[in-house]
Amino acid sequence: MRVLGISAYYHDSAAALIDDGRIVAAAQEERFTRKKHDAGFPHHAVQYCLAESGAGLDRVDRVVFYDHHGAKFQRLLATYLAFAPRGFTSFEAALPMWLGGRLFQKRVLVKELSQLAPRRDWNHDLLFAKHHESHAASAFYPSPFEEAVVLVMDGVGEWATTSLGIGRGNAIDIIREIRFPHSLGLLYSAFTYYLGFKVNSGEYKVMGLAPYGTPRFKETIFGRLLKVKPDGSFWMDQSYFDYCTGLSMISERFCELFGGPPRRADEPLTQRHMDLAASIQAVCEEVVLGLTRAAANEFGLDHLCLAGGVALNCVANGKVLRDNRFKRIWVQPAAGDAGGALGAALAVHHQLLGAPRRAGGGSGGDAMQGAYLGPAFNDPDIAARLDAAGGRFRSLDDADLIETCVEDLCMGKAVGWFQGRMEFGPRALGARSILGDPRSPTMQSNLNLKVKYRESFRPFAPAVLEEDVGQWFDLNDSSPYMLLVAAVAERHHIPMTMKQEQLFGIEKLNVPRSSIPAVTHVDYSARVQTVHADTNPRFHRLITRFKERTECPVLVNTSFNVRGEPIVGTPEDAFRCFMGTEIETLAIGNLLLRKEDQDPALRVNTRDLYEPD
Repeated sequence: MRVLGISAYYHDSAAALIDDGRIVAAAQEERFTRKKHDAGFPHHAVQYCLAESGAGLDRVDRVVFYDHHGAKFQRLLATYLAFAPRGFTSFEAALPMWLGGRLFQKRVLVKELSQLAPRRDWNHDLLFAKHHESHAASAFYPSPFEEAVVLVMDGVGEWATTSLGIGRGNAIDIIREIRFPHSLGLLYSAFTYYLGFKVNSGEYKVMGLAPYGTPRFKETIFGRLLKVKPDGSFWMDQSYFDYCTGLSMISERFCELFGGPPRRADEPLTQRHMDLAASIQAVCEEVVLGLTRAAANEFGLDHLCLAGGVALNCVANGKVLRDNRFKRIWVQPAAGDAGGALGAALAVHHQLLGAPRRAGGGSGGDAMQGAYLGPAFNDPDIAARLDAAGGRFRSLDDADLIETCVEDLCMGKAVGWFQGRMEFGPRALGARSILGDPRSPTMQSNLNLKVKYRESFRPFAPAVLEEDVGQWFDLNDSSPYMLLVAAVAERHHIPMTMKQEQLFGIEKLNVPRSSIPAVTHVDYSARVQTVHADTNPRFHRLITRFKERTECPVLVNTSFNVRGEPIVGTPEDAFRCFMGTEIETLAIGNLLLRKEDQDPALRVNTRDLYEPD
């Protein structure tokens, strides 16, 4: 039984295909179109998934869309009526989009699918899942657990913004939900907007900025914007927000409360901005902990599964793990809307069709195959593509490739690493990555300013051998998807001087705090990825050889792209990014490229090529 899941039309469109419950392929449309957070119908992702399965759409048993458009339109109408006449501005702005297609989304989808398989009765074979049911399915079904609490937190689906359920065997029972407009995701996005970052894109910048500040606005948020109940549920005072009745996230009252208008994107970050980031991050963590503690007390289960955009807040996830109310937690690596495509397909397979489920397999015992579910390229294909692009390269065997890249890493060079199947989800996990030496005190700033062309405060993640994680980080579990933050182990700390302790804000940035300063944030934390030999053997061998040379089983791992660009998807994308940045070495499959060997005429300016994220 083949089921194709699709998410589209809001942000992060994607497709995923399962065959008898096994995940065959999954990919985001942005990787093919090169349009960040592409919301269009995922033509390329669908075609890739079908090609990977070796079957055309006519041999797919069901196609399922990840949410229900009719219920979303009901929410739009109900919100307008509830806030009338104040809600008319947002209603008027949204109505053309709905009348232009969203209201008739089934008709639009049937038309798209009929172009791929015209003989199918798509009015029968196209199904619709609920948004939070898709998220919940994406969290529980691929997890390693036979039974678990399932918590979904995001901006909003149809009505739900937070939902709590229990997964057992092949069934998920959604027990309760918090409904729009009360939303932890929208609260966090309101501060994202206020701090001058893009909503649905810049939330991770807020999380990265938070350690530079102190949460001095936390009690103001809890006292004025948000009320939390003993069961973990919450209520938000809508007079501070404008997403129900206007065209902005926040109201004038919000701005008055926090001391002025929203920050402009080009305005320098001040200590106040950092303190605001620290405050909303602290509030987010406390609300999430309130929900997970209440669920642990009520149900007494050992395991927790998380999905929805809020589940990408890896700092909060780390706090939940260290809270020890659950023995283990598992977070869907594509926790946002892209993962809804996979969850919708799994929900149809297990819940609608009643297929049994077998937990386990892969790193950490899950079914995601390390999230390496996208396209791969063989060496002859790579060579042909690089030739056509004008690249100059040489072919190496496995051992020489590993040795050469390790030598370059030890010399402080940035290495583009393009290997195997592309990752599904927002994180680069050693398939489409830029790598560096974490021991270098200048690597973090060099990668931000010379390679990524992004803000200097943004931290980088460590990729560590799974067998060595406990020696380097305060983490006693696997973290294959870079979705848990843990402290660098104290044995690796570098004591700060009294003068350094007195620094504030961005001044803290260039103070080495550990023996791996390039991946140690200003609060000694790190967004850890554990690298497993079973899911990514070549990346594991690379880090193992680096450890043999340096006694350090850790590499800097950041996504292979520049600011505002989707992660590279093809060898041509990788070569273009290589030629537009200060990356010195590029390894694609067994082909190696050096910057000094390339034709200077092929250099491109990628700094301003993409819109800032």
